[in-house]
Amino acid sequence: MATFWRAFPCSKAELDLGLTLACGQSFRWSKIQGALTGVLAGRVWRLSQTDTHILYQVIGHVDNQPLPSRLGRKNQKRKSNTPIEPNNEVVEKKIKSEEKTDTKEQPKMMTQAMTSNTKVTKIKTEDGEEITLKTEDGLAEENIEVSILRDYFQLDVKLTDLYEQWCKADSHFKQVSPNFTGIRMLRQDPVENLFSFICSSNNHISRISGMVERLCEAYSTQLCEVCGVTYYAFPTVSALAGKGVEERLRKLGFGYRARYISETAQYIMEQGGESWLYNLRTLPYEEAKAELIKLSGVGAKVADCVCLMSMDKTGAIPVDTHVWQIVNRDYKHKLGTTKTLTDKTYKEIGDFFRQLWGPYAGWAHSVLFAADLRKFQELKSSPEKKGDIKKSMKKKKSR
Repeated sequence: MATFWRAFPCSKAELDLGLTLACGQSFRWSKIQGALTGVLAGRVWRLSQTDTHILYQVIGHVDNQPLPSRLGRKNQKRKSNTPIEPNNEVVEKKIKSEEKTDTKEQPKMMTQAMTSNTKVTKIKTEDGEEITLKTEDGLAEENIEVSILRDYFQLDVKLTDLYEQWCKADSHFKQVSPNFTGIRMLRQDPVENLFSFICSSNNHISRISGMVERLCEAYSTQLCEVCGVTYYAFPTVSALAGKGVEERLRKLGFGYRARYISETAQYIMEQGGESWLYNLRTLPYEEAKAELIKLSGVGAKVADCVCLMSMDKTGAIPVDTHVWQIVNRDYKHKLGTTKTLTDKTYKEIGDFFRQLWGPYAGWAHSVLFAADLRKFQELKSSPEKKGDIKKSMKKKKSR
């Protein structure tokens, strides 16, 4: 495993890794030896942070994986006066991923990394772990790994200004948010996002995570092994559209979701393949959602999750029974209470929050959703326990 870490500036108020990656948006991150470890853009990453920087390592990758696409963002007008965060100067050099690196080769690699312009320092992460950080001044932001992370965490959006706007508009958000700063929406790959949330039907986070990993192991490429855990890229749509997929997934414990996955993959291939799915980013919200609902196993809630988390539809509001309970408990004086979550109620809730919070209502919704999760309840009374809760994230079992 690589010894040196790379870094770029980003405050914890703009991005809290522990909260953002554990609040049910993505299911492929877990804490291993003090670092959040997961797969993104065909690479295995280890992430940590200080109060001022995001720290990262890239362990292994496959060369033919596509880089993050900005499709749907080009020439897109801002929906509000939300400022764009200025581009930070990248303080770290692009590294070559160390796929299946022999430990005997690491000293050689470290020596090669120590160029005349390289500065090595030791710092402590939020967990108190001392790590070696390698930085180099004056490097361009075209650094591919930093570009991937900035796209994934949507760091062009200044989150602190959004929080300020939401607090002014909503007294309940103002009361809850101080202990839940730094929660932002991920910009996920639409293929992974879609099929992961098909697995989420009537399911809980730990079981969804297990299903997603089994799906990757069965139908994709092995990337590398980290601390005894083998990591895989996410499957292509064509792989999931093949013969016998439903039967195999049923044997792997997917139940009725096996048919949804197989039928959805086949439908997407019939529409032209993954490009059809990516092109939904260019459609208006209602049109993109209508197209997604045509897919097997995709209802209004899953469609809104995909719109919000991978289609750049910042005003999409996924409403499940959890969000419905939040509304009945904390917003009943404005919306009233309902005994069942009907299609009419679903739309009324979404429209209410879009009117209350504005163009980035889906982002604000995710903060309240995270704040209501059982595993984060201690933060409401003791914000200093935030680090302790992150440390308690379950380690991923060897597969």
